[in-house]
Amino acid sequence: MTDLPRHMTPDEFREHGHTVIDWVADYMAGLDARPVMSTASPGDIRAALPERPPQDPEPFGAVLADLERVIMPGITHWQSPNFYGFFSGNSSGPSVLGELVSAGLGVQGMMWATSPACTELETHMLDWMIDLCALPERFRSNRAGGGVIQESASSSTLCALLAARERAGGIGGLDRYVVYASNQAHSSVEKGARIAGIPPDRFRMIEVDAAHALRPDALAAAIAADVATGLVPMAIVATTGTTSSTAIEPVEAMADVAEQYGVWLHVDSAFAGSAAVCPELRFVNAGLERADSYVFNPHKWLLTNFDCSLLYVADREPLLDALSILPEYLRNEASDGGSVIDYRDWQVSLGRRFRSLKLWFVIRHYGASGLQAHIRGHVAMARRFAASVEQHPDFDVVAPVPLSLVCFRHRGGDDVNKAILEAVNASGEIFLTHTVLDGKHTLRLAIGSPATEQRHVDAAWQAIVAAAPSGQPG
Repeated sequence: MTDLPRHMTPDEFREHGHTVIDWVADYMAGLDARPVMSTASPGDIRAALPERPPQDPEPFGAVLADLERVIMPGITHWQSPNFYGFFSGNSSGPSVLGELVSAGLGVQGMMWATSPACTELETHMLDWMIDLCALPERFRSNRAGGGVIQESASSSTLCALLAARERAGGIGGLDRYVVYASNQAHSSVEKGARIAGIPPDRFRMIEVDAAHALRPDALAAAIAADVATGLVPMAIVATTGTTSSTAIEPVEAMADVAEQYGVWLHVDSAFAGSAAVCPELRFVNAGLERADSYVFNPHKWLLTNFDCSLLYVADREPLLDALSILPEYLRNEASDGGSVIDYRDWQVSLGRRFRSLKLWFVIRHYGASGLQAHIRGHVAMARRFAASVEQHPDFDVVAPVPLSLVCFRHRGGDDVNKAILEAVNASGEIFLTHTVLDGKHTLRLAIGSPATEQRHVDAAWQAIVAAAPSGQPG
């Protein structure tokens, strides 16, 4: 008879769990002192690992020792107060603890019947977020629409496009469907369109205005031209808070075009949507009541660790028609009765984690007031940073600053800006990224880490100025 594996006992788990919690707490406490960027070269981490897996069990202490020795040198610290690249990937104590409980429960929440609490808490949290962010009532679970937690905005947008395809007539029309988004839309929109069967030559990148937001007149002209040739507009994707510059696209005007031609309107607010917890920042919701679907990511700016992306639809039927397949082995009385939500029908994959648990922990720990303070603090820091840039004779802010991203550049030209970015990031103490706006190399400083304070942002500005050449022509 084969010996059974030696599982970790509850007492051993308790002992090692305390050690791991202490390790994570020490990590959080020491983030300020760590360089943001890993200095590892390609292949370094693998070279430090044994070539073959162990034949026999190893003590847990050895695993933790190798966590420090092997893994930590290859970590870029996204929670660092000096991480200003891309958009942030927030985490927080209550979120981590919620994730721990979810992992401990090991729930596979594909259907209501497989764990009722997993489904019902998720539904309730999505309704709570409607209240917290003043989202349209048509997205509420007791209406024709509803919401679901996906792993990312990429998968949320894909699901929205599949629903749009279903409403446009299904896969039979794939040779004629067209998808529209601005040339500042996230790459996941084009990828989602391809996965949905839309070839690149029928993905339209629409021109933007001086504020880098989609031009509704250009959108209307593109759709009219396609309709005139017999093509079928399938979906329009609006972005509120583009990755390059947080441009807020005119959803209301885009909805006018969408309604004129009967096109599905999806709104991608992956980063910016979290700002709507603050009443004064709810301009990010403008026009949203006319959208067919909407996504934002609490895992970007609302203190909930990856993955937690909220997708809402105004009408769930096209989404369910596109994604629902029911084999006999999944049939059960609750599902057959139609009295419950089975979220397996709201996503591409069958299996799903208990993601709503960490969102519940976060909302209850911080409350609306704490979440608002988190967002407001970052917006205030960004505005102060932008003011410092504007006051400097050699730098310009080159895009509006509606939230916590500042796009700026030195007047010395592309080579100077590339050199500044390289010099600032080379220290490992600060991490910035870049984009291209109006054809020019542009620096981005995105504030989002829960640990960031005004002193960190001030120090970042001092490092940028120190890296810049003096006396460049204006």
